Amino acid sequence: MKKVFLSIFSILLVDQILKIYVKTHFELGSGVYIFPFFWIFFVENPGMAYGIYLAPGYLGKIILSVFRIILVFFLSVFLYKKIKKESSNYLIIPTTFILSGAIGNLLDSVLYGLLFDTGTIYDKESHKWISYTGISKINLSNGYAAFMEGCVVDMFYFPIIDTYIPTWIPFIGGSRFHFFQPVFNLSDFVIFIGVILLFIFKNKIKHAKIF
Repeated sequence: MKKVFLSIFSILLVDQILKIYVKTHFELGSGVYIFPFFWIFFVENPGMAYGIYLAPGYLGKIILSVFRIILVFFLSVFLYKKIKKESSNYLIIPTTFILSGAIGNLLDSVLYGLLFDTGTIYDKESHKWISYTGISKINLSNGYAAFMEGCVVDMFYFPIIDTYIPTWIPFIGGSRFHFFQPVFNLSDFVIFIGVILLFIFKNKIKHAKIF
């Protein structure tokens, strides 16, 4: 139990340090080149990974925040029970990663609107997400949004290919080809690793005593 708690705490600590640093040192839509195919590039995501929404606009944002809370609750209960039953590490470790990532993005969603003075907000009149200029500051007395209305901070960007297709190619010539375009954070990454580990070790999990 202590090792699992320490793992979750360590992932959350690094995740939040990265997010808070980027939020308070970068302008939205700006970044720095680290090495080939890798940027630290600041974007805010009001939806899920890859900009997926559970519902359009403001309603989708609230539904997503509630969904994250429910997900974290059930994952926590599930992980606690499996640890108590001394289930296989092939299940415990991936679940720990997924829970850590879910909590990390949940913290952004429910708290960042209260903690920072500026952020991406939804304009109910124009029905559009409105970005901001400048660098955000921590402001506990005057946040940019209410509880559960904050946006997730993303910063890892790997534009492996960013070019234009030759004009002589029929139909698609001259269009831009961009791979890999999504910007993500540490929480997204550990969730991805957790899911991949569950897939890789699914046979071992099936044959282990986990229930």
